[in-house]
Amino acid sequence: MKGLHMITFILLIVGGLNWLLEGVFGWEISRWLGGMDALLPRLIYILVGLSAIYEFAIHKKDCRLCNPGGGM
Repeated sequence: MKGLHMITFILLIVGGLNWLLEGVFGWEISRWLGGMDALLPRLIYILVGLSAIYEFAIHKKDCRLCNPGGGM
């Protein structure tokens, strides 16, 4: 499960950076990959969305800061 967590975490970072680029500069990563009509950007967006759902579902169980007795 650690491998899946790392993949979903990286995809969430990519998605977050994409939103930052869109908000600050008005452009997004998909433009580098052929626009939203291309298969690769659409696949990346789908994977980022699925990663968010996965992390949302497992976060409380796996987060050391959310569990009693966990902490920094």
